[in-house]
Formats: sequence, structure tokens, C-alpha cells
Amino acid sequence: MAISGETKIYGVIGDPIGHSLSPTIHNSAFEATGLDCAFLAFKVKTEEVKAAMDGMRAFDIQGLNVTMPHKTAVIPFIDEVDSTARTLNAVNTRKKVKGKLKGFSTDGVGALKAIRKNGVDPKGKRVMLLGTGGAARAIAFALAPETEELCIVNRTLNSAANLANLLYQKFNAKVYAYQLSPLTIKANLAEADILINASSVGMKPNFSQSPVPRRLLRPDLSVMDIVYNPVETKLAREAKAAGAKVVSGVEMLIYQGAASFEIWTRKKAPIEVMRKAALNQLLKVRKS
Repeated sequence: MAISGETKIYGVIGDPIGHSLSPTIHNSAFEATGLDCAFLAFKVKTEEVKAAMDGMRAFDIQGLNVTMPHKTAVIPFIDEVDSTARTLNAVNTRKKVKGKLKGFSTDGVGALKAIRKNGVDPKGKRVMLLGTGGAARAIAFALAPETEELCIVNRTLNSAANLANLLYQKFNAKVYAYQLSPLTIKANLAEADILINASSVGMKPNFSQSPVPRRLLRPDLSVMDIVYNPVETKLAREAKAAGAKVVSGVEMLIYQGAASFEIWTRKKAPIEVMRKAALNQLLKVRKS
């Protein structure tokens, strides 16, 4: 990839950031579409968020992704925030337009597209969602208008209840909150058509963990685990063994990244190129 004085710069900020696949995904997309752009990762500490946003303006950085823990912290330093991101109080994509910074959230639309593109339609289905973090909130916001029923299960009941109340007020949707326990997992999963793990359970280095006992998984269940490192989590592996339809966390990563790419460039994202780049990088990391 050649860099010149005309190259447009994009990037991702977070802390930590060394694990991010965004540079791999987006640089492969820029190359495939012939765009003179480069994507970099920037480690930004919490106390440096304002300086980072000022730097985006000063250095004419065209767009940024934002990952943990800054999705909410950046909002005061953005000029315009779209309605979805404002409601979620989380922004993961920023674009510079005529000197102003605009903020968006692509996590929800990325998850919904990942599910549908892999043959799972949440329309009229019962969905069980594990977690209430930033990604979980975005997923819940995207799913609530689609589902027959959405059950949110979380270690802290108050967080699940607050999210359920927000979704009810926004969409008049059937949303229920439960505190995480073996009993609530078993009872809700028995009625669910789709299970989505939006918690960090099973993420590297905790490869041996799963949020759901294997015995509760069944062939008529669809399962998406948004954890993408490892590529196949224990939950995904056991769901596949039980005959369930499984959607990898890499898929959400790709489609939310594709949504950011299209916001920035107004060009169709090369999904297959981005997926191949992500999987190749994850394979390298696994071997190292």
C-alpha cells in the first residue's frame, strides 16, 4: 500500500488497541476498492479523549472507529450525533464532514445484518440476549422492533431492567429483564428461537468458558456469539455439535465494519475481502 501526500487517513481509538482487527479489515477494503486511504490504530487513554478528537480535526483525519472504553466518552466532543447513537449513548463511528465531526453507531445494524446474511431471520422470533454492555445495547436496539419477544439476561438486574424499559418506551416492544442465574438461563432458553451472547464470556484467554450449559443447546436453536477471538468459542462449538445454526462473531465484526466503511466512503464495502483478511489475521494470531 503506497502512502502519499494525498492519502486520506482513517483510524480506530481505544485502550487497549493492539488486538484490533480494524486496520487489517479496512486497509484490505481500501486496497480492494482502489481508494488512496490508510487506516491506523491509536492507543488513547481516557484522559486523552478530548485531545484525540481535537487531533482528528487538526490532522484532517477523515474517520474514526471507537472501541472500549471510549464509546460514550467521545460524545461531548462530537458536533452531531445521530438519533440511534444518541439514544444508546454510544458512538463507534465518526466522520469528518466540512470540518464537523458526526457520530454514528454501527454495532446494531452490523449484528442484524450478520444474522440475516447467515440465514437467521429474527422477525417474529423469541430472542434471548446475554449482556448489557455497549454492543449488547446496540444489538437490543436493532432487534427490539423485529422480534416477538426479547429477553435480556445480565449479571446485574438493574442494568437489564433499565435497557428493557428504554426499549419498551422507544418501540412498545415486548422486552423482559432477568438476572443471570442457572434457572433464568434454563427457563428462557427453553422458549427462545435465537440466543445471542453479547457478553465477554468465552473471550481469549478464557477459551474454556461458555455462558450456557451444553445440555440446554438444541437443533432448532440459532446461536450468535459476538466474541470473535477465538473464531470458534466454546459456545459456538457446542451449539454446532448440538445441531444448532451458528453465526460467528467475525460476521458481526465484518458487517459493523462494512457499515462504517460505507458511511465514510459512500462506496459498497467488499465484504468477502474484509472477511478473508480478518480470518487470516486471526489465524496468524492463533499460531503465534
